[in-house]
This record gives sequence, C-alpha cells and structure tokens, in this order.
Amino acid sequence: MDRIPILKMGSALLVTIQVDMQDRLAMALEEDLTTRIAQTGARGVLIDISSLEIVDSFIGRMLDSIAAVSRLLDARTVVVGMRPAVAITLVELGLTLTGVATALDVERGMALLGERIAGAEGFDAGDIL
Repeated sequence: MDRIPILKMGSALLVTIQVDMQDRLAMALEEDLTTRIAQTGARGVLIDISSLEIVDSFIGRMLDSIAAVSRLLDARTVVVGMRPAVAITLVELGLTLTGVATALDVERGMALLGERIAGAEGFDAGDIL
C-alpha cells in the first residue's frame, strides 16, 4: 500500500496529498501522522488538499479525527488548498472540522500555523517555523 509522505519543517509537519484518498490510505495517514507527531514533538501539522477534487464523508471525518489526535498530542492543524466544491461538500455533509484552521495556500497556512503555535507557547511566530 502506498503511503503519503510527511515532511518535517521546523516544528511542523507538512502533508501534501497528491493522490485520490481511499479509505485505507486515509487511515494509514492518520496512523503515520500520529506516530510522526509523537516521534518529532511537532507543534503543528499542515495538510495540503489542493489536489483533492472530491472529499466524501469518511475522508472528512478522517481530517477531523487527525486534527483531534493532533490536539491531544499538543499540535495545531491547518488545512490548505481546499477547493470550493470540497468546501460545499463538507458543509452539505454537516462536517465542521472542529479545531482545524484553513488557509488558501501553503504559504499562508504556514504563517497561520506559526501564529497559532507562537500564541500557544508565548513566542514570536518567526522563532517557530
């Protein structure tokens, strides 16, 4: 089974989803990400979904679950690159993605993540990322 790469950038982890998410791949991503957060002590997770054209209810719940697990491990989550059709689908499915911040692109997402991490720790955002 393929895995989605998880890159470490400073105190954050970057996940760029470049393939259609199947249920098994989403579950593997959650497990891999949880392990990497615990191993690295990452303070933030940025998930780029700009390549996803469709998000079903399972994938939406998995994003929510990843954010919840990240919060328990003291990491903030930002999802970037959400297409309008994906946002509409999530709303229609009634999924709110509690605790997940969103940004238009990776650059803005990393800046937001830096602010959230800094705010939680009382540091300057430039010191984090």
